[in-house]
Amino acid sequence: MAQAVPAAQAAEAPPAMPLPDVRLAGQGVLRFLGFEIYRARLWVPPGFDAGNYGAQPLALELTYHRDFSAEAIARRSLQEMRRVGSFTAEQATRWQQALQAALPDVKSGDRLLGIHQPGVGATFKMAGRVVGEVPDAEFSRLFFGIWLSPQTSEPGLRQELLAATRTAGQP
Repeated sequence: MAQAVPAAQAAEAPPAMPLPDVRLAGQGVLRFLGFEIYRARLWVPPGFDAGNYGAQPLALELTYHRDFSAEAIARRSLQEMRRVGSFTAEQATRWQQALQAALPDVKSGDRLLGIHQPGVGATFKMAGRVVGEVPDAEFSRLFFGIWLSPQTSEPGLRQELLAATRTAGQP
């Protein structure tokens, strides 16, 4: 069982390096009706191309400020993934089950790290330990597209996450 870190402490803790040769690209907070839901941090390799995020390794850490069941996270993730790309009902069922099995229930202060491995899938870690995997490259691309795709429902958070990847003169 993962040990919760108080939200205030989690927000102040220095970021860990979740993958070799990556750097913190940006961070932001998801709010709903004024309430903080989670803080997100994105790590990317040098030369990261946001327009082709699915072809590059990356890591996204969410520090939750609310409690959520794995089922609720998986259900909402599938809804958001539909904004990014289309998939069949069979894929939706399979991915919902796989994601729900891969993720733990989270409490306020918990940190969940998702790692995108192009061509392989997604790995999820909590407290430095792998808590689950979804070995499906298309799932992983669409899942991380929740935050990184131009079709995201949270374009402001996307901009904050990708802040350090922009070069001069690029929007």
